[in-house]
Amino acid sequence: MRPTEQKNFSKRQKLSIKNNIHFMIIGIIPARFASSRLMGKPLANIGGKPMIQHTYNSAKKSKLLDKVIIAVDDEKVFQVVKGFGAEVYMTPKDCASGSDRIALVVEKIQEAQIIVNIQGDEPFLKGKMIDQAIEPLLFDKKVSVSTLARRITNVEEMKSPSVVKVVFDFYNFAMYFSRSPIPFVRDARTNLERVQLAEIYKHIGLYVYRREALLKFTTLRTTDIEQTEKLEQLRFLEHGFKMKIVVTEYDSLSVDTPKDLEIARRFYERQIKQPEKKK
Repeated sequence: MRPTEQKNFSKRQKLSIKNNIHFMIIGIIPARFASSRLMGKPLANIGGKPMIQHTYNSAKKSKLLDKVIIAVDDEKVFQVVKGFGAEVYMTPKDCASGSDRIALVVEKIQEAQIIVNIQGDEPFLKGKMIDQAIEPLLFDKKVSVSTLARRITNVEEMKSPSVVKVVFDFYNFAMYFSRSPIPFVRDARTNLERVQLAEIYKHIGLYVYRREALLKFTTLRTTDIEQTEKLEQLRFLEHGFKMKIVVTEYDSLSVDTPKDLEIARRFYERQIKQPEKKK
């Protein structure tokens, strides 16, 4: 088992931390309407509510966020978000990425010093996961960007190019992200042995930035490896940023395709029939 530096804080400790913070921590959910694989994704119906509302409600369970904002690029989505009471900003349709969309909002909120990029297509993200990702920036001024990872325990996830993998050093700083299984387990004879013999981690695409790191990131040119893997986070590494990896015991359910949406609907129905214990 590889060593990690992580700390697990109780609810009381988190509230104590929160009370001693003198700057704003905000979560921003970028919501792009024209997804190539699932058009109108923010408004996809899950149990009678649009997916973006589920994501917003999940993010509101964080103990460390001061506010949650949704950044949209479509008037219909704007009106739906206003309808369920969330703070919403309209951003241009031609934003190159979710990070660029978030940066446009952050420029208008000068008091926001730590920003959480919450993917709009993860409707059941736990508030605890957001808090876990924020914590390194509260205790180490050298950390400017953090994100989450969870150990992979099955062959399907290891093989899937849709599941991004990450390797990190003994100080929990990212070394590389890839759609391929990394590290390569040379001595394994089967895929099952690869999962069992090595600690292979799935990257969970929730990011926490210090304000200056986010605004700097959006000015950086795209990089060769980023373009090859089609992974935006590699731009951080190629430009010399250190990204802290927080290992979480929780998983997330991303909705990228119609098949994913059906899985999310079934998951929600199970949650309604067998509610989780109160968090």
